[in-house]
Amino acid sequence: MSVHYTLNLRVFWPLVTGLCTALVCLYHVLRGNGGARTETPDGADGGFPLLKVAVLLLLGYILLRCRHAVRQRFLPGPPRLGGHSAFSSKHFPEPSLDILLESYYEHEVRLSPHVLGHSKAHVSRIVGELVRAGRARGSPGPIPGGALALAFRGDFIQVGSAYEQHKIRRPDGFDVLVPLRLPPLVALEPRSLGAEPELAPAFHGCFVCALKAPPGASGGHWLRDCKPFSDGFCVDVRGRRLLSATLVLRWFQAHLQRSLATVRYSLEGRCRVSLTPGSLEHPPTLHILPCRTDYGCCRLSMAVRLIPAVHLGDSVFLVAPPPPPSPAGPLSELPGGLRSDALWGVNTARQEQKLLSWLQERAPPGACYLKCLQLLKAMRDLGARGLDPTAAAQWGRILSSYVLKSALLAVLQREGSPAPGWDEAHLGERLEELVLFLRDCLLRRRTLFHCVLGPGGAATEVGPLPKVLREAAPVDLLAAFDRQVRELAAARLLSTWRRLPQLLRAYGGPRYLVRCPPPRSQRTQGFPEDEP
Repeated sequence: MSVHYTLNLRVFWPLVTGLCTALVCLYHVLRGNGGARTETPDGADGGFPLLKVAVLLLLGYILLRCRHAVRQRFLPGPPRLGGHSAFSSKHFPEPSLDILLESYYEHEVRLSPHVLGHSKAHVSRIVGELVRAGRARGSPGPIPGGALALAFRGDFIQVGSAYEQHKIRRPDGFDVLVPLRLPPLVALEPRSLGAEPELAPAFHGCFVCALKAPPGASGGHWLRDCKPFSDGFCVDVRGRRLLSATLVLRWFQAHLQRSLATVRYSLEGRCRVSLTPGSLEHPPTLHILPCRTDYGCCRLSMAVRLIPAVHLGDSVFLVAPPPPPSPAGPLSELPGGLRSDALWGVNTARQEQKLLSWLQERAPPGACYLKCLQLLKAMRDLGARGLDPTAAAQWGRILSSYVLKSALLAVLQREGSPAPGWDEAHLGERLEELVLFLRDCLLRRRTLFHCVLGPGGAATEVGPLPKVLREAAPVDLLAAFDRQVRELAAARLLSTWRRLPQLLRAYGGPRYLVRCPPPRSQRTQGFPEDEP
């Protein structure tokens, strides 16, 4: 993806003028401290050329500001959202949707690669020290240590949009998997719940993990030997001992707190760190705040979600807690005697990264599908404006970043390979294709399958998968939402697309774009006229 940098003249000229003025003042101060004033052979003041340059820069800045003021005085002001100006529509050309999208992308959506790179490196250093301290410290909790204790494996895995090149706006949120090491005497037998007909669709993407004896272990002796681990981290369901996501998460938080206390002093000179405990829906969050003595170029406050993960094999992990929509209580009873605290989510981030890389390798030069995904996420955020908190939360869940990424992957896989139409010149058309695909998924009850757990999955592109995933039932990402919620979301999505030129003018881009009326060519027929 090509990166373009633009020069902000309103910042550049005052900065240059101030710098030159400071140099002139410094020159005169040093010259005054050095003794009597000396003159150049021709009798001119040695500081005059530098002072003249500073004055010329200041005059250039004043002329630039005067020109801007004259244009603002004689040109019509920006209309209100939805308003039209006869003068502007007559004298200014109507920009195409592609121009509006490109402008909004550059000013509001695109992340600076420099800032993102610094942020990821900073997060990697802090989390690396924390995980290494946790591995060296041992295991607190129900089993203080020994052969039956949980422990950090010692590494961490960076996942999410920041590491897949489609994060938008600010690099202030990151997801990191922290793999756990199970005791040698404990083996897991995971099972997908996708084929359980009595379960609600919200649980079809969850897994349960039963304990089993490792190969070569005697059944009776194994049950007795692993009883401390079973009592500390498992719950009884249908006569079987299942690994509890809630109990593992509780141990994980306590271990993180102790590890953070170990490294906090060594981090004081670089940043301030704190840990927010997790809940039934969210893992614990590490907050990294810049230190007052940190004069780095990227002083950002960042939140890093630390997710406990159990490795299943082939870079697939079970994670706690399961992603939303999730159960509402740690001890709520589910059909068949299941308990919500025994449910785990699955993370296939490595497979999804491989799939994106595979698509990038096959894509023609200049393919814009990652930019389309970023703009689709920005469009979702624009559509949430004006909603009450409850409706905005529901809107964000049904059009989560993972759902939008899955929609893009589904469209690309349906076409076989990115066609020539995915270049920058057809940005608006491809974005409209994604919007209409999501509309069909929401309104026509078309399934939007998990890109790895779908029918056939993407095994040929992402490599081998564990047997439990190959045999798992397909997971529909929208099955947990009822008909009314889906219809409201589809209506809001279409309404946002219909009003997108106006929204782009109102909330981003250069000011000259605001004066232009909505292009008539972008008014799509069949879209609802009223907000949902």
